[in-house]
Amino acid sequence: MEACQVMTSPTITVAPCATVRQAIMTMLEKHVSGLPVVDENGVLAGIVSEGDLLRRSEIGTERHRPKWLEFLLGPGRSATDYVHSHSRRVADLMTNDPVSVDEHASLEEVVALMEKNGIKRVPVLRAGVVVGIVTRSDLLRAFVNATEEPVIGVRSDADLKTDILTALEAQKWAPAGSIHVAVREGNVTLSGTILDDRERDAIRVCAENIPGVKNVTDELVWVDPASGNFLSPTI
Repeated sequence: MEACQVMTSPTITVAPCATVRQAIMTMLEKHVSGLPVVDENGVLAGIVSEGDLLRRSEIGTERHRPKWLEFLLGPGRSATDYVHSHSRRVADLMTNDPVSVDEHASLEEVVALMEKNGIKRVPVLRAGVVVGIVTRSDLLRAFVNATEEPVIGVRSDADLKTDILTALEAQKWAPAGSIHVAVREGNVTLSGTILDDRERDAIRVCAENIPGVKNVTDELVWVDPASGNFLSPTI
């Protein structure tokens, strides 16, 4: 999937010259936790989020550092803190040069950027202009849409067994050669040996994801390759 397929559009934005109060009111009214900041041409200038608004003098939450730390950091840091806690303009609080993606960026790229930068939203651009935004909620909606229960006809046990074995063989981590699969009326029993107990849940999930599988019973035996000790799921 691409960003343009899941993004929220049109995007709720705010201008750099808007007041902090206007930005907060917009967030509250629209039930969003962050806003792209755009100029008069729709070009991304920054982003302002709830996190940028935590340290405010109006509610007594401005930052107070110990004097020794203020000395080490220098007056410049204190001056910056003062701007963030007292300025009434969005331009003074927003995050400059925010992370953004092109509308045709893959969702894998979007998620990787969210994880790397510790952010919850990514503006989506077309020729430099904001055309949407992808948030964590948008990704959750994409998941729901992608996992709608399919209409499945009657499938034979033989077909289910073949599909499970094929799926396991496609996974590099799976010891497919030592796994035995039995299927009866859509109910799957997994047996055989594994050399890493972490493979147990992964094998079960792989089988559960095959359309038509009703239930999976785990009878796999974990064998410790170092000692030769073994552990079954019933112990």
